[in-house]
Amino acid sequence: MHNRRFFLIIALALTAVLSGALTLQAASIKERMLARIPAINALKDKGTIGENNRGFLEFRTGDNSQQKLISEENKDRKSVYAAIATKQKVDVTLVGQRRAKQISDKGTKGHWYQKSDGTWYRK
Repeated sequence: MHNRRFFLIIALALTAVLSGALTLQAASIKERMLARIPAINALKDKGTIGENNRGFLEFRTGDNSQQKLISEENKDRKSVYAAIATKQKVDVTLVGQRRAKQISDKGTKGHWYQKSDGTWYRK
């Protein structure tokens, strides 16, 4: 009986620690993404990058001097989509596609977006 109680206490403690760590990770991702917005918007304004139909940023021109910035943003987006997919019990690809639709629907005039058929358009 004591072993069972001990394991239950350990399991609850691990759950609390892990959920706290996930909250800190989510806050860290949010901070990084917010900090990148000005640089990303500048690249979108120039037409260098666009929003693809999978919910990620993609280069539209040969100028990929900001590859690290875009890779980091896409990595964080992937983490966010994975967390949402787990919570909603759906495929991560579906989450990305849904987000791409939201982004394009609310998108800024002059920025590039990719339709579900893969063609690009400027809003």
